[in-house]
Amino acid sequence: MSTELLINMTPAETRVALIENGILQEVHVERDARRGIVGNIYKGRVSRVLPGMQAAFVDIGLEKAAFLHASDIVPHTECVDVTEQEHFQAGNIAELVRQGQDIMVQVVKDPLGTKGARLTTDITLPSRYLVFMPGSAHVGVSQRIDSEEERERLKGISGDYVDELGGFIIRTAAEGVGDQELSQDAAFLKRVWRKVLQRKETQPSRTCLYSELSLSLRVIRDFVGTRLDRIRVDSRITYEELVNFSSEFVPEFTEILDYYSGEQPIFDLFDVENEIQRALSRRVELKSGGYLIIDQTEAMTTIDINTGAFVGHRNLEETIFNTNIEATQAIARQLRLRNLGGIIIIDFIDMNDQEHQRRVLHSLEAALEKDRAKTNVSGFSQLGLVEMTRKRTRESIEHILCGECPSCKGRGSVKTVETVCFEVLREVLRVNRAYDADKFIVYASTHVAEMLNDDESHSLAELEVFMGKQVQVQAEPMYSQEKFDVVLM
Repeated sequence: MSTELLINMTPAETRVALIENGILQEVHVERDARRGIVGNIYKGRVSRVLPGMQAAFVDIGLEKAAFLHASDIVPHTECVDVTEQEHFQAGNIAELVRQGQDIMVQVVKDPLGTKGARLTTDITLPSRYLVFMPGSAHVGVSQRIDSEEERERLKGISGDYVDELGGFIIRTAAEGVGDQELSQDAAFLKRVWRKVLQRKETQPSRTCLYSELSLSLRVIRDFVGTRLDRIRVDSRITYEELVNFSSEFVPEFTEILDYYSGEQPIFDLFDVENEIQRALSRRVELKSGGYLIIDQTEAMTTIDINTGAFVGHRNLEETIFNTNIEATQAIARQLRLRNLGGIIIIDFIDMNDQEHQRRVLHSLEAALEKDRAKTNVSGFSQLGLVEMTRKRTRESIEHILCGECPSCKGRGSVKTVETVCFEVLREVLRVNRAYDADKFIVYASTHVAEMLNDDESHSLAELEVFMGKQVQVQAEPMYSQEKFDVVLM
């Protein structure tokens, strides 16, 4: 399987596309004006303590206060007294923090919609092979390293790096790596942490003490351990920056870095632009003729599967089963491509055969194994729905690229022309009762005005007779379908 990373740079925006076998699988977008803050470390100030929610709001200098739950406060922080650390339990938030207190926190979730950022005091600093855990004396190993002998070897090496500053988690990419590379990573992370501590002492509250890498550098770090055949960059400056970064931290990527200077835009190479546009649509077509309907709401994402034009070859059960199997591959890809997170409800086409249900569930779990985000599939419910979760840290592609519709205000639908016409007639009658006027002029959208003067002209005439006053309708092309004004003359 061939795998490529395409990095598209513009002055205000960075976009990264992951291509597997010529098919777009993931898109990452970062804009300078709205750069993600996950991983950033702040010196914040507690603005409110809410015992009823066992949480506190912390001002870290953003527009909205960030959210810190009691369960996200760990023993080795300034919130917990040294003498109490051994007996620490996440309990009463009022005993852990107080209003006006300065506290060092790390962002684990970007602000999403109306919600502020989610914080933790369990600060971690990732590098190529290690994750540094300040204040901890623990050495952990990634569960994806299966060999018990290798796990013990890595633990033995990394145990020597643990000191009063903190401990480490050994990442999957460290499998087979020697002492020199691990020691370099440990030394680098400790230097970064000492710098953070120094800034904490000298900087005022509501200050960022440590910023995550830019998207172009971050994907290089995060894709360590992933087999990549080529990384193409369409910016000479960024290419040189990536070469320097990879030479120091990820030398195996240096030789596959490629500066793209072609006349064709880099995202046109694998039809990425059109795939992004399709990822914003509710409907996803399947090759068989079936389709998915994906609806993203604030609470959850729902996915509905339909057979559509697919009629099958044998019988109804087989047709339904084949559609559901094909849908599992499309669903796994869409979750990665759209970066959908949180609760996800999948409404597969009803299957009576228990074996078919088991195989569909297995196919979904197998397709999700490629996803670098943590997923948890709970199986079919009594209603025949599959409930699952996917870890969400950053906004979905829809939330990044799209905004609220000015016509429907996020409802997803607008009132029909007929409905607005009847609202206009009721409003004219209400205004007539409230104010004394000889004549009324209704300004409405083109379609509403046409219906009032045509199909609903008899209703308008009856209203004029009832009031004994003239009502004139005038089209306003700039008005949305639901907007209208009634003016007294």
